[in-house]
Amino acid sequence: MPDIKILERRTLSEHHGKLESISIEKKHNGETQTLERVLFHRPPAAAILLYDQARKSVILTKQFRLPVYLDNNQQLLEACAGLLDEGELPEHAIVREVEEETGFRISEIEKVAEGYTSPSSFTEYVHFFVGKYTPDMRIAQGGGLKEEGEYIDVLEFTGEEIRHKLRTNEVKDVKTILLLQHALLNNLI
Repeated sequence: MPDIKILERRTLSEHHGKLESISIEKKHNGETQTLERVLFHRPPAAAILLYDQARKSVILTKQFRLPVYLDNNQQLLEACAGLLDEGELPEHAIVREVEEETGFRISEIEKVAEGYTSPSSFTEYVHFFVGKYTPDMRIAQGGGLKEEGEYIDVLEFTGEEIRHKLRTNEVKDVKTILLLQHALLNNLI
């Protein structure tokens, strides 16, 4: 492990998270480097793949994401996800997000992984879950919270459709790819 010394930290923005420029001195194997990095502090998050094992189907969402729109004017297919509120447990956050985004009220969830999404520049740490759903668990339309600017399409796909979408690179969201591969490897769909 290199020896790290923080030389300077400058806040560039505190809009929707903290963006910092950080200068460091890194000593490793007798060599010293001065580096500047930009770091975006994000709260922890949770993501879940809703699956119906009997029907071999999953629920995904599609919504506007500014970076994706600016990059290629597309929308992503995504597993349901959201940020944890301060002090909130990941399990509680994801059940809340599922109901807000998809309209399903679920009770059976299983944690399958957790980790950093892009450790070179983000502090975001995501808790990954799978959760069972059936059509009768839908209590509302979903679609997200209008006050948060969310207009979410809720889509259901069969396992075969998902296999095709993964093979043809139609799923571009990494958290969703991870959860779909988990579901396929574990015969959930």
